[in-house]
Amino acid sequence: MKKCLVLIDAQESFRQRPYFTSTDLPAFMAAQNTLIQACLTQGVPLVRVLHVDGPALASNPFALASGLVRPLAELQPFEASATFYKHRHSALVGTGLEVWLTQHSIQTLIISGIRTEQCCETTARHASDLGWAVRFCLDATLTWDMQHLDGTVLSAADIKGRTAAVLKDRFARICTVAQALDDVISS
Repeated sequence: MKKCLVLIDAQESFRQRPYFTSTDLPAFMAAQNTLIQACLTQGVPLVRVLHVDGPALASNPFALASGLVRPLAELQPFEASATFYKHRHSALVGTGLEVWLTQHSIQTLIISGIRTEQCCETTARHASDLGWAVRFCLDATLTWDMQHLDGTVLSAADIKGRTAAVLKDRFARICTVAQALDDVISS
C-alpha cells in the first residue's frame, strides 16, 4: 500500500499569532523531524502544504508577501515531492493535492502538522471521505489552548484528545510517530 506523508501548515506564520506559545513546540518538532527523517529513509513521498490566506499584504503573516509562509525554522530541511498552497482548512480543497495523490497511486495518507483540530483534522476527514486510508499522527501535530464560550480554557492537550476521539476508527487510525513508522517499515 503506497503511503505519503502530508505535512500541513508547519510554517513560520503561526509565530505571529497572539495564541502562539512555544510550550509544546520542542516535542512537536522532535516528533515531526523523526517522522520526516524516517519517511525520507524509507522512500515515502513527503508533501508540504502551506496556508495562504487574507489580504496579500506584507503585514499579514499568512500572505506570501510577508515572507513567513515558509517552513518552521526548527523543521528538518527536506525536498518535498510536491508543495501545495491552500486557502481553506482542508488541504484537498482547490490545491491540486487530490490529483497529485491519485496520479502517484497513493493509498494511505500520514497526516501531521499544525493545527491539530483545524487543518489537520479537516484534511483527515476529507481524505477519508474521498477514500484514502488515513493515519493521523497525533504527536506530530500541534495546537494551542483555546477558550470556551464562557471564557474557561480548553487546553491544547484536551483539544488533541478530542480530535483523536472523534477521528478514531471513523476517519483515521490514530497513531504515534513510532506506530506510523512501524506501519511504513512493515509495508
